[in-house]
Amino acid sequence: MDGKTLARIGAVAFVALAITATAIDMNRSDPIPDSALSKQPSIVRHNPLDEQLTRCSQSGEVGASDPQCLKAWADNRRRFLGQLPAPGEVSPARPEVR
Repeated sequence: MDGKTLARIGAVAFVALAITATAIDMNRSDPIPDSALSKQPSIVRHNPLDEQLTRCSQSGEVGASDPQCLKAWADNRRRFLGQLPAPGEVSPARPEVR
């Protein structure tokens, strides 16, 4: 075999392989599109601590001396670090049940 014939056979084999791979990929079923997943409503729980922290952060320097803000920030630190509140202490996120 000469070089031209060998090159032609290689090119035909490459094109046949590319067509086969394309046909296999086109026949695969697609997973659920992202748009179907995004239509489901998200579950958001009401957290009074988050509202308190937002209010305190928007109050500026006044929040640094506000006792409610200081308590909310301390509670947020405990929540972030995974610490339990001291016995008898009530946090805004966990209101006392009577």
